[in-house]
Amino acid sequence: MNISYKWLKDYLKFDLTPEETSAALTSIGLETEGVEEIETIKGGLKGLVVGHVLTCEPHPDSDHMHVTTVDLGGAQWVKDAYGQNCEITADGHVVAQIVCGAPNVAAGQKVIVATLGTVLYDGDQTFTIKKAKLRGVPSNGMICAEDEIGVGTDHAGIIELPADVKVGTLASEYYHVESDYVIAVDITPNRIDAASHYGVARDLNAYLGAHGLKHELTKPSVAEFDKVLANDASAAKHIKPVEIRVENSEACPRYSGITIEGVTVKESPEWLKSRLQAIGLRPINNIVDITNFILHETAVPMHTFDYDKIKGGQIVVRTCAEGTKFVTLDGNEHKLSERDLMICNSEEPMCIAGVFGGLESGTTTETKNVFLECAYFHPTWVRKTARRHQLSTDASFRYERGIDINNVPYALRRAALLVKELAGGTIVGNIVEEYPVEFKPFDVELTYKRVNTLTGIDIPQEMVKKICGLLEMQIVEESADGLKLKVPNYRVDVTRDCDVIEDILRIYGYDRVELPGNVRMCAVTKTQTDINNHIQQIISEQLTGAGYSEILCNSLTSESFYKNLQTYPAEKLVHVMNPLSGDLNVMRQTLLFGGLQSIIRNINFKNVNCRFYEFGNTQFYNAEKQEAVNQQVASGEKTALQVQQEGHGIAGYSEEAHLGLWLTGNRATGSWARADQKSSVFELKAAVLNVLRRLGLADNLRQRQFTSDIYSAGLELTTASGKVLATLGIVTNKVLKMFDIEQEVYYADMNWNVLMKETAKVKVEQEEISKFPPVKRDLALLVDKSIHFADIERVANETERKLLKSVTLFDVYEGKNLPDGKKSYAISLILQDVEKTLVDKQIDAIMQKFIKAFESKLGASLR
Repeated sequence: MNISYKWLKDYLKFDLTPEETSAALTSIGLETEGVEEIETIKGGLKGLVVGHVLTCEPHPDSDHMHVTTVDLGGAQWVKDAYGQNCEITADGHVVAQIVCGAPNVAAGQKVIVATLGTVLYDGDQTFTIKKAKLRGVPSNGMICAEDEIGVGTDHAGIIELPADVKVGTLASEYYHVESDYVIAVDITPNRIDAASHYGVARDLNAYLGAHGLKHELTKPSVAEFDKVLANDASAAKHIKPVEIRVENSEACPRYSGITIEGVTVKESPEWLKSRLQAIGLRPINNIVDITNFILHETAVPMHTFDYDKIKGGQIVVRTCAEGTKFVTLDGNEHKLSERDLMICNSEEPMCIAGVFGGLESGTTTETKNVFLECAYFHPTWVRKTARRHQLSTDASFRYERGIDINNVPYALRRAALLVKELAGGTIVGNIVEEYPVEFKPFDVELTYKRVNTLTGIDIPQEMVKKICGLLEMQIVEESADGLKLKVPNYRVDVTRDCDVIEDILRIYGYDRVELPGNVRMCAVTKTQTDINNHIQQIISEQLTGAGYSEILCNSLTSESFYKNLQTYPAEKLVHVMNPLSGDLNVMRQTLLFGGLQSIIRNINFKNVNCRFYEFGNTQFYNAEKQEAVNQQVASGEKTALQVQQEGHGIAGYSEEAHLGLWLTGNRATGSWARADQKSSVFELKAAVLNVLRRLGLADNLRQRQFTSDIYSAGLELTTASGKVLATLGIVTNKVLKMFDIEQEVYYADMNWNVLMKETAKVKVEQEEISKFPPVKRDLALLVDKSIHFADIERVANETERKLLKSVTLFDVYEGKNLPDGKKSYAISLILQDVEKTLVDKQIDAIMQKFIKAFESKLGASLR
């Protein structure tokens, strides 16, 4: 939220600089991102002065340009800017030669001149005035038109000023350029009371008062309202006050409004426009600008209806039938829920309460009569409606967090007075409202002992009372032990004594809490979680060393990714009740889609070669499992706590930890030493096997090829007992198309929970390196095309467990001179005995065992 330094000083007199103000706000919990200087005209017209055209002659080599000499006054900064590029008159004025192309330039004129070194702005572009030659004639500056310096849009000619303007006057003074400072404040959800200029001023006032600094807080008076109302009561009326009826007082505890006739909708005055522009708002017209001004002054949202569009002269606050269509101010159509609170006339809805106005009920330049609305809507109702329709406005931001219900009448009176002042008109009747149940201040009992216990320091009792008073907490009873307080409603987060103590401490100063002089030692035990994190760090370092980059994706994702997927069915999605947007409405079932979003972002930034990995959690909902668990709990077989401890989660929800790897693009590119080489799925398989090898799980793996709606060609790696450790493969074009990815992507998914359980079973043993040499034998096997190397490797390991050290594939051949349906695998077998040297007779016997096993189990034959 942007806070204008000048606007802030309308309510609080203080001596802090903008930077000091920013630091003070941060110290009391209103953290600021920084301070930025702004000006009513971009650049502040720095370097521009009023000049007097002394001479004006036609350019010798141009039919439209003129060569002028211009008196720029005698300011020292002008002399410094020009140096030797000017003449100095007897009275010390700078006279510069400037070539001008404007048709209206003439001797004797008073003009605006951009001196040498001046920076001019054209939108986001800038250019600097330098000495130059135009068609061979030196030019030292520029005589400016309106649009060139941001004071208008005319470019027909240069600016001609009145003859009595003094030469050398700064353009910023002539055009009354004002500067301001904008402080960006991060408002936490519990501090909606500070979501306005007066709210920030109120908090800053407490800080200044507690620290003995100059402070004087003034709230704009609305005492004039009753007098204006009395005067308007005798005026002739042509319309009746709007009647209001609230049908849902739970969603709308307070609704107020006032009718004003005969207003003139026009441009706002400069002071109002500058206030709004300073915080980044675009002025629209006086009526709309007044409601925006009140919002950012008091944190109370308002809405203005065109009175003549309120059918039946009646406002009804109610819900509508499910599916009712409604078009908002931005032109978008929404289907309403029966839980959306609407502001309606006697026939139809006009506005989504607390969120967005309707297209047909707002004010226009033709509006003559208005109804000002000011209300308190229940935060939960507004929040759910805003999320349902994916709408976020300044009004909904404040209503969702709870505005000050008791400030509604003040805001309405303040707005009515501003409308009278800026738009004219006559107030028709008094404020009308429905407020059946009064919201009372929060009662809190506070003891001094409790203050000192929670803060850890001794805060003087007088200081405690002073800070409470500065924070507008009413002391209703005082004793030697403590205070009884009434906390104002606008502090929605202060309802307990600990909340009050937190407020006291932040104003008193967190920096006054001293750190202890020593640190107490404690015993540290290593848990399974610590072990898992340590292993995760080891694997992370291994993958990083292999060229992979770690990514961290949002655990919230879009439901649309899971449409028509069997691998990750939509019925197992965990839905977010109040999603931030339609793209973040479910918890992820897989890490895949987040990685693909990262890949397309990198591709769009011309980084097409990506190797990523991510450790992350996935979430699932299992309705059948939950039903079974519910029956167990209902029958008394298990308690809810036992169910949760067994990992079934709450209401059928479960969570798994996974490791995902992504590979796409080229393996090598742009090298003089070798040609570009595309990555392959086998590189990804190698990375997965290396992870399993590091975890001690690479022995006795089972491999199964498959296809799915995720993988066009996939491989499943399991333990001998059938537990799935990893799946990997080529991502289908259907999935890639959802992300506009046009190159192959390879993805591997490893269930980290399963890996950790299997790793815990691994026993690490050590043995001496054999003193006896290994023996290598090669075989060329003719097998069916359906046979894979994994099958050969499995049979080899089953045939000789003691002496076989490794099986590697070094050639695959399919083509001429082979029977149909056959292919050739060339493999190497490494044999080694740790106790003796293998002899030929023993080796031959083992090789015959391999050949027979391959023939009997795989139907293989030697080539």
